[in-house]
Amino acid sequence: LIYKFTNMKRINTYIMMLCMFSVFSACNNEWVEELYPHMVSLKAPVGGEGVADIYLRYHPSGEVVYDLPVLRSGLTLSDEAVDVNIVVDNDTLGILNEEKFQYRTDLWYSQLPEKYYELLSPVCHIPGGSNKELFQIKFKFEDLDLSQEWVLPLKIEDNSSYITNVRKGIHKALLHILPFNDYSGTYSAMAMNIYFIDTEDAPLVVDRRRAHVVDENTVFFYAGTKEDNAIDRADYKINVKFEEGQVDEKGKKKGNLSVKAVNPQINFEVEGQPTYEIWEEKDAVLPYLVHRYYTIYMRYRYDDITTVPGKVISYRAEGSLSMERKINSLIPDMDQQIQWN
Repeated sequence: LIYKFTNMKRINTYIMMLCMFSVFSACNNEWVEELYPHMVSLKAPVGGEGVADIYLRYHPSGEVVYDLPVLRSGLTLSDEAVDVNIVVDNDTLGILNEEKFQYRTDLWYSQLPEKYYELLSPVCHIPGGSNKELFQIKFKFEDLDLSQEWVLPLKIEDNSSYITNVRKGIHKALLHILPFNDYSGTYSAMAMNIYFIDTEDAPLVVDRRRAHVVDENTVFFYAGTKEDNAIDRADYKINVKFEEGQVDEKGKKKGNLSVKAVNPQINFEVEGQPTYEIWEEKDAVLPYLVHRYYTIYMRYRYDDITTVPGKVISYRAEGSLSMERKINSLIPDMDQQIQWN
């Protein structure tokens, strides 16, 4: 009986080993063959606002080329070349606006007009043996009004020569256009006090102030209490030009600002000479990280002509705006080396 039991145990062990060998062999064979079809998609990760923010360095020519990654998925590389058709998507942006902002049409993303971009090729050519190529788009910033939020919506057009990956909408790209220069970005405005014209106490404060690009050395922000989501914000654009500055013995750059309003009806007036300071500090822990600090000092007056219909409310503002940029010095491309969030 003991002999039979031992024999049966050996037989069962042999059978189990044989089964395990078969399973592992099958798994190895599966890696040889493609488990998933080669599908094409666009790499444009959607952020919290439902669009893909792309930061584009402003150039004096007003033009810049952006490379949109086009991907081909799969566990193995395909030997076949494919031309992926990429076209403007005229439907998705409207759906997003209605779902996100509803009746606040002044906050809707605007589709970028054709005069402000150029698709440099109708297709993205992915050669055999490649799973990623770049689709080039030329953007043209001249005269683009950045008081609106502009989006270029693109999609992969269906074609029998490839399979489009429609999972989670990655066959589409809602490119939110964010031009930047050396001075644009989000400034803290907690030190900028806004008073009714004849008062000295109970100042109004806006926590943040976003500076948008005008040209290579100029940004604009909204005066006083007007924020980026104000319905009447376009009437209160203030252009701020950073004039040539001087670097002192401590490495701090100081210079004057030229400040003026776009809309003369708000009776904007600068008091004194607005100035700026810019300096850098290395991170105490990460040697490759540079902290660049900006501070703007100014005093001005303006009239609010839209908040109360038929009534003008006069304000004065004084104080400073400040911003920090974190820059990874190991990355050569400025749009990527700046840590935007």
